[in-house]
Amino acid sequence: MTHGMLSAILGFILLVTAFAAQAQDLRKLPRIGVLVQDESPELDAFRQGLRELGYAEGQTIAIEWRSADDRPERFSELAAGLAQLKLDVIVASNNTAVAAAKRATATIPIVMVYTSDPVGLGFVESLARPGRNITGLTSQATELTAKRLQLLKETVPHLSRVAILLDANEPGRLDQASQTRASAPALKVQVQLVEVRSPSELGSAFAAATRHGAGGVLYGASAMFLSERARIAQQAIRSRLPTLCFAPKYVESGCLMSYSADFSDLWRRAAYFVDRILKGAKPADLPVEQPTKFWLAINRKTATTLGITMPSHLLTMADEVVQ
Repeated sequence: MTHGMLSAILGFILLVTAFAAQAQDLRKLPRIGVLVQDESPELDAFRQGLRELGYAEGQTIAIEWRSADDRPERFSELAAGLAQLKLDVIVASNNTAVAAAKRATATIPIVMVYTSDPVGLGFVESLARPGRNITGLTSQATELTAKRLQLLKETVPHLSRVAILLDANEPGRLDQASQTRASAPALKVQVQLVEVRSPSELGSAFAAATRHGAGGVLYGASAMFLSERARIAQQAIRSRLPTLCFAPKYVESGCLMSYSADFSDLWRRAAYFVDRILKGAKPADLPVEQPTKFWLAINRKTATTLGITMPSHLLTMADEVVQ
């Protein structure tokens, strides 16, 4: 064997040894799983939140990223896979992701990011005392639903009837619908609930809204609505109905307007819960936080298509205007 061949073999052995040592070191690090519906720029806020707390991915913490790629039916499989990894904590983005993580484990701490009604959905016993292995944040604040209806009314002053699309697969959304209905009389608006059980029912849902005289549509968060957001926006435009939706991501896909919690801020705060849990806090004792920062997004192109002149004060208020 030549000297060159021997050097190459020794180099290969050293490289393999280094990789094995690195893998062993990673296994010793605190490990978290992140379960999301799709890859999103908002995840950068979570990474930033971890960095601000002194964590460096791959150096002081190991992260297992799992995305359903806009196919919410994959959540159960992905959550079960994460539970088998014996992680220190699982971060789950929306209602469907949290529900899947809850089914997968009753022992690994779970941090919610933007659930709509964690108490009503049975994720926690109360916001102040979660009581189980789940805590984190909710995207819902008391003033949000009334504010959304108010914004739609300001945009369409003659509005007298609004349809609310409800994902029948996520019963926790009924609480938001009830809050909207309670705020409607003050704005002299009637509310019509339209349930949707599958994407194939979206066309008939908008037909029902139009048939009953709706002049606008509200729809909140749901895994199905998120994955079908572009289709919903197109259906609304075809039906000539202005829409106010759950999040800026929907506006980017053609929804007229959204008013929501600031999702980047929720993701940043999720890092705080991860930090507390890794330092020994129990999820049952960490109060669930409600949003304190909000985000208004407007799709000016959709407004033009619908023949709507957006009020100047709303354009000035908007945090994001899609042209």
